[in-house]
Amino acid sequence: MSFSGSAEGSQSSRRAFEFGRTHVVRPKGRHQATIVWLHGLGDKGSSWSQLLESLPLPNIKWICPTAPTRPVSIFGGFPSTAWFDAEDISEDAPDDVEGLDASAAHVANLLSTEPADIKLGVGGFSMGAATALYSATCHVFGRYGNRNPYPVNLSSVVGLSGWLPCSRMLRNQLKESNETVTRAATLPILLCHGPGDEVVAYKHGDKSARILSSAGFQNLTFRTYDGLGHYTVPEEMEDVCRWLTARLGLEGS
Repeated sequence: MSFSGSAEGSQSSRRAFEFGRTHVVRPKGRHQATIVWLHGLGDKGSSWSQLLESLPLPNIKWICPTAPTRPVSIFGGFPSTAWFDAEDISEDAPDDVEGLDASAAHVANLLSTEPADIKLGVGGFSMGAATALYSATCHVFGRYGNRNPYPVNLSSVVGLSGWLPCSRMLRNQLKESNETVTRAATLPILLCHGPGDEVVAYKHGDKSARILSSAGFQNLTFRTYDGLGHYTVPEEMEDVCRWLTARLGLEGS
């Protein structure tokens, strides 16, 4: 099943990018959780739907959207599928909050029609992982960067070979309410990275995990895979399966 859609994420958005095709992997068993999975820069949703369909997670429905095609600064303005514009790949780079908000809103829209008893999550690879972590901060604050309310309650976040955008905002704002602190402390997050990553350096993943932990994200797991570059390996995906099964209380096969 696939469909297309567009989202602006804010009324003030200067330009709405058209999101590409969305691929849905239906659960093979009893439906207990729905996870939106976000691809990396230049990729598309169908690339991941095939891998996710092969995982031994029969209780999860996977939704794999495709990012808009937009000019990307890191490519000198050359158009590519991207969840937001990036001048550099690091947690200290300038943040395209407008693009991040639009993609986080697209994720929330995809999750908002799920039944009330279904646990919701977001995950991704590389730039998709960065967008998943941004969605996590929106969930914790209860709003997007543009201050519009964030409508979805997340139960799990997975980031592979990624980084944390808008980290300065996170450090400055998290202590503003008890509700925010509680949401941060209880949201399960799994981050995985390899020291051999030549695209998103391991130091960015490690620093992002430390920033999140020090900001109050206490239910965070950071896993390192020796020799892993900017890709996934079976050992990593097996850990993701085990972690999701435990954190979401899945029945299994």
